[in-house]
Amino acid sequence: MSQDILINWAPQETRVAVVEQGAVQEVHLERALERGLVGNIYLGKVSRVLPGMQSAFIDIGLDRAAFLHVADLMPNIAAKHAVPREKSAAPLGNEGGDVNVGEPVGNHRVLIPNPVLPIERQIFEGQALMVQVLKDPIGTKGARLTAQISIAGRLLVFLPQDHHVGVSQKIPPAQREALRQRVLGLATPPDGSPTGGFILRTNAEDATDEELQDDIAYLRKTWRRIKDEATRKPPATVLHEDLTLIQRVLRDLVSTQTASIRIDSREQFGLLRTFADEFMPDTAKKLQLYTGERPIFDLYNVDEDIVRALSRRVDLKSGGYLVIDQTEALTTVDVNTGAFVGARNFDDTVFRTNLEAAQTIARQLRLRNLGGIVIVDFIDMVREDHRDAVLTEFRKQLGRDRVKTMTGGFSQLGLVEMTRKRTRESLAQMLSESCPACSGKGVVKTARSVCYDILREILREARAFNPREFRVVASAQVVELFLDEESQHLAGLSDFIGKPISLQSENSMTQEQYDIVLL
Repeated sequence: MSQDILINWAPQETRVAVVEQGAVQEVHLERALERGLVGNIYLGKVSRVLPGMQSAFIDIGLDRAAFLHVADLMPNIAAKHAVPREKSAAPLGNEGGDVNVGEPVGNHRVLIPNPVLPIERQIFEGQALMVQVLKDPIGTKGARLTAQISIAGRLLVFLPQDHHVGVSQKIPPAQREALRQRVLGLATPPDGSPTGGFILRTNAEDATDEELQDDIAYLRKTWRRIKDEATRKPPATVLHEDLTLIQRVLRDLVSTQTASIRIDSREQFGLLRTFADEFMPDTAKKLQLYTGERPIFDLYNVDEDIVRALSRRVDLKSGGYLVIDQTEALTTVDVNTGAFVGARNFDDTVFRTNLEAAQTIARQLRLRNLGGIVIVDFIDMVREDHRDAVLTEFRKQLGRDRVKTMTGGFSQLGLVEMTRKRTRESLAQMLSESCPACSGKGVVKTARSVCYDILREILREARAFNPREFRVVASAQVVELFLDEESQHLAGLSDFIGKPISLQSENSMTQEQYDIVLL
């Protein structure tokens, strides 16, 4: 199936759409201000060692020093600019057996700290260390670091300081050893010398040897570039930034079915072309600079699809519709015939609606990037062959998804249960926030319910205090109801407590908000 990738770049935001057969299947977003530091590799400089906390603060060039615990020290490459021997807090070389000296990196030694020893005997102030960000800075806390470097590829994670091959626990146990042996065979050079370890990611389960080999070559080339940067740059500088969305397009989204990759920025096209020529030369020929007058996303109405993807209801071409609800625990999809009445009989109408729904649901899961447990409530079908055909079509459409999915059969209640791996936030989570009026519930109390809450609260306050007057500050809808239909109840309460009750409308308040002021 032919696939086109559209890249819409702006300084504040990058958007990517994957289009198959003229229909938008996936949307990826990255915003400049929301891009974190996790995965970035720095040549840091030890600014302070804290023996009491078995940790150290590392200067990596940010506003606040980053935090490194002793448990994250092994293994580590300590590059240049170590302080002279007589000024260090820990001996260099093999003295005392506390630090092992490995092969040089350029003109600088590789220091591998011993995890059994306290941190003050492993690193010292002024020492340069290669570190990677585990957690972004939050509030007044600096970033959390590790010296255990890992570089993620599309199928593999490269561990340059390790020498074992691991397999994701999510891959079935029966397949793990075979996959491990395949990677060992592909990654081990003819002389058998160790060249780093690998972890197979979940999506490597069905990868070919060619795909695995391409990922191994890309990761090793990236590591060689990082080591070269470490020999040339001063401490407190970045050596490697995690790939941008545009670069991840080439790494993760491009396949043999990709016909073109179109980008609407001349500057980014040049940078992406350079990246592709160096790391992925086979994809460079698919890159195209879009120079049309229309916005690139207008070619396939991508923005309209994004707006529709934020709605609960999805209309089917036949006249039926879906209702998609995303909750914390799971996502539910309800299929309805709607205005579709069919041309033959009711069973045929239901079958055709469910078939179209199966195709649309698979596309909506990708477009909205819905992960976790998904429950699909197809319209009840009497005939077994109809159920089998719908389930077969549903699995066929899900098979086009690059994200791993698992689908069960129809349950006794006629529901189809499935799972889709969570890879990132859903489209709605990225583009939306909870409604300030309802706090994400989707409903608010009626104005009448709020009126009665206010009446009860005034009665409670009147028994506890003795003010001269009660003033109700509430939304316009609530005040209007008090002045009209609920005026008799308000006047009755005023007579009962023997105090006047005045009303004040506040436009900034939501329907559920109110305040009772004692005057």
